[in-house]
Amino acid sequence: MLIDYMPRGVCANRMNIQVDDGIITAVDIIGGCSGNLQGISRLLAGMPVSDAIAKMQGIRCGPKSTSCPDQIASALQAAAQ
Repeated sequence: MLIDYMPRGVCANRMNIQVDDGIITAVDIIGGCSGNLQGISRLLAGMPVSDAIAKMQGIRCGPKSTSCPDQIASALQAAAQ
């Protein structure tokens, strides 16, 4: 399943997450902090969706109430419903 998500409250413009049988197989994030998001994308590959949500949900970016990792968790949660 391909999740095409438009994040809110962060620098990234779009998140495309490929999930197969509950495992994240690829993450492509457009916009945002390129190096950090490439690292996050590589770390998520092969991770179960539930683990990714648990690790990233609630992370904040400075004074913002959300972050790119938190928005990835939101995308995964929305797709699971």
